[in-house]
Amino acid sequence: MKFLDEAKIYLKSGDGGNGVVSFRREKYIEYGGPDGGDGGRGADLVIECVAGLNTLIDFRYKQHFKAPRGVDGAGKNRSGLSGKPLVVKVPPGTQILDEDKESVLLDMTEVGQREVFLKGGNGGFGNARFKSSTNQAPRHANPGLEGEERWVWLRLKLIADAGLVGLPNAGKSTFLSACTRAHPKIADYPFTTLHPNLGVASVENRTFVLADIPGLIEGASEGAGLGTRFLGHIERCGVLLHLVDGTQENVAEAYKTIRGELEAYGANLDEKQEIVALNKADALDDETITERRKELSAVVDGSVHVISAVSGKGVREITYELDRIITETRAGMNQDETEVEEGYYP
Repeated sequence: MKFLDEAKIYLKSGDGGNGVVSFRREKYIEYGGPDGGDGGRGADLVIECVAGLNTLIDFRYKQHFKAPRGVDGAGKNRSGLSGKPLVVKVPPGTQILDEDKESVLLDMTEVGQREVFLKGGNGGFGNARFKSSTNQAPRHANPGLEGEERWVWLRLKLIADAGLVGLPNAGKSTFLSACTRAHPKIADYPFTTLHPNLGVASVENRTFVLADIPGLIEGASEGAGLGTRFLGHIERCGVLLHLVDGTQENVAEAYKTIRGELEAYGANLDEKQEIVALNKADALDDETITERRKELSAVVDGSVHVISAVSGKGVREITYELDRIITETRAGMNQDETEVEEGYYP
C-alpha cells in the first residue's frame, strides 16, 4: 500500500427535495383542496474516524463525494424521504483544512469520532402548507434548498507516542526494526526512508507507538532534501528520540543541525521532551565512544545514551526510558480530563 498523507477532495451535502403542487381529485368528494406534500431533507455529509486506516491513498482514486438529495413530495400530503447521510471515513490523526491549507476545520484524533461536516438542504414546502382562509387553492410550492459544498484538504498526522528524528543514515529505521516488529527499508545510503513508518513497542504489559520519519538535513525548513513535509507526523508525539550517528566526525554539529530544523519548523517541536542517543556504537572503539559522547554532552541539555541498533546494545534500556516518559504523559492527560469532567479548576 502506498503512503499518502495529503489529498484534496470535493464535498457536497444533499439538496432538499422539492415541494409539489397537487389537489385532491376523488370522485364524490367535493371541496377537495390542496394536498401537495413537502420535499425530503437532503443528506448530511459526515466525517468519521475509523480504525484500520493509516494512509489517505483511497482519496487518490476518488476525489468527489456527493450526498444524496431528498426525494420530492407527492400528492395526498405525502412527504418525500430524507437522504441517507454520506459517511466519509478517514484514519486517526486526519485534519480537515480549508482550501487555503491553513484553517483547520476539523481534527479527527480518536477512533469513533463522528462529525457532521456539511448539513443537507431543507426540503421545500408543498402547496398544502400555503392553504389559508383567504387562499384556499394555492398553486405554488417551494423548491428544496441547496446543500453545502466546498473543496477541502485532508492532511494526515500520524498518532504516535514517540517519534524518531535525526540526520539521514542515523539508524532510525534500524532502531525501529530492533524494538518493534516493523520492517522498514534499511540500506547504507541516505534517504532510504521516503515515508513515515510506524511500529508498536512492548514494555512488560504496556505498548506504545513509535514513528520513524525520513531524515532531515540542513536547510530542510527551506525545502532541502525531503524538506519538513513529514515533521507533522511527530507533532502529536509526547517524546522524541534523537539519534546521532556516532561514526561521523562532528556529532555535536549533527545534533545542532536537527535542533535548528525543529525550531524553524515550529509547532513547539523543539520544546518536546527529548532523549538523545549516540548510535552505531558497534562500529566504534571505547576511546572514540568516550570522546564523541563527551562532545555531544557539551551541547545536549541532559544525558546522552550510547546504543547500537544493530547489535541491540542499549536498545532495551532506551525503550524503557521512552515508556516511562510516555506513561507519565498519559497519566497527566488523564488527570487533566478528570479534573475538567468533575468541574475542578486549580
